[in-house]
Amino acid sequence: MAEEKKVVKKDRGRWFREMRSELKKVVWPTPQKVAQNTGTVILYSVIFGAFIWIFDGVAALFIKTLLDLFAA
Repeated sequence: MAEEKKVVKKDRGRWFREMRSELKKVVWPTPQKVAQNTGTVILYSVIFGAFIWIFDGVAALFIKTLLDLFAA
């Protein structure tokens, strides 16, 4: 039992060392690039949301027209 705990503890230590080593290799974006990417995501989210909103309105109008046409 005690031997298993030591092995797990050593594996965790190795994992953290390897993780730290890999994180040093990452090329982090500049704050300007992060701001640009964030703006792009927000813009496309608004455009996509407006598209869904318009499509929903047209679909609701179409369904209402059909119901009024056949309900009479």
